[in-house]
Amino acid sequence: MNTVLNVSGLHVGFRRKQVLRGLDLSLHDGAVTVLLGQNGSGKSTLLRVLLGVLRPRAGEVRIFGKDPLRAHREVLQRIGYVPDVPDCYPWMTSQDLFAFLRPQYPTWNAALCAELCERLDVPARTKVKAMSRGQGMKLMLTAALAPEPDLLLLDEPFAGLDPLVKEEVLLGIVEALKEGERTVLCATHELDIAARIADRVAVLQDGVIAQHGSLAEVLGQEEPVQVPSGLHRVLAQAAKREVAAV
Repeated sequence: MNTVLNVSGLHVGFRRKQVLRGLDLSLHDGAVTVLLGQNGSGKSTLLRVLLGVLRPRAGEVRIFGKDPLRAHREVLQRIGYVPDVPDCYPWMTSQDLFAFLRPQYPTWNAALCAELCERLDVPARTKVKAMSRGQGMKLMLTAALAPEPDLLLLDEPFAGLDPLVKEEVLLGIVEALKEGERTVLCATHELDIAARIADRVAVLQDGVIAQHGSLAEVLGQEEPVQVPSGLHRVLAQAAKREVAAV
């Protein structure tokens, strides 16, 4: 099994605030890993480092064996990224966005893009600024999947969506995962998402990965019969294990 992503000793801070404190994380080829953490725990910060848009204070990051800062374009061409809010120009339509992205990705699949637009009901001529949050997130998901990336990064893609749209976006992700092996890192605070899609779960707490394993291992159960009611329970369990280990 190949390691697609390896992060070791990662430190990231802003002025005097330390966000990530020696974080270690590895992702293997074809696995879906859910990064669980409360809002403000540093999930988005980690993804920005992986995308090569944020320079860490210390530590090493390798994606496909390369530094995303030094081999920025080469690494990005193999990554699909869904941000927590649409990050394209507000005057763009979906067709404008696709026309902008297509030349930047040698693996862009126009047929897949059209199929995803139809499946997810992405409006063709509506400007992003006039789209609902759900429409915007489905557009971002389509744009991320169209190049058929080797690594898919999802940053709270379900936040703020009503239940029906959330289910549509989730099903879009599930269908994309079924269509071929793809390494995925999904940052969220919603434990039910982990129960639906995760092969592995990494719990981000106090700037480090406090737990990393299957959902059953993280919950401390051989066979979890139901998803706990909140993320706080998982974080509390992770903290107890850290104390016990000491």
